Amino acid sequence: MNRRNILWSTVSALGAAFAASRAKAATEKAATETTKPDKLKVVYHLADADKVNFVLGNIQNHIDGVGGPDHVTIALVIHGPALKAFHLAQANPDVSKRIGDFTKDGVELAACGNTMKAQNITLTDLLPGFVSAEKGGVVRLAELQSQGYLYLRP
Repeated sequence: MNRRNILWSTVSALGAAFAASRAKAATEKAATETTKPDKLKVVYHLADADKVNFVLGNIQNHIDGVGGPDHVTIALVIHGPALKAFHLAQANPDVSKRIGDFTKDGVELAACGNTMKAQNITLTDLLPGFVSAEKGGVVRLAELQSQGYLYLRP
């Protein structure tokens, strides 16, 4: 009789433990489903002058494709010859408009500090909305990637 009681107690304890673990899993699943997922973070890399309009178009398509700027965090890091397209004195009106729109949408616009030195310009020489990547464009790209940004170089 004693063995039966021990066996019954063991089976009951295992059943209770199984039921508790299923309840905990269900609670965790419900909490995960009601928690809003983090916004996707993407950094675009632009160095080629001939790809300026293409990359700006990709960024706009990205914003539109996810339902607006509230659904994605985007950064654009520019260095090398591409930076000349964003000089205030020579930027074409379409590029100026897009950069203005991106600034309103919260897109981070980072200009490589090394390229700025090489082109002998400051932030005031660029379209409004730019920040300087003081340590360099490639360093800023690596920093953003270490923060979970997905890297795109169209």
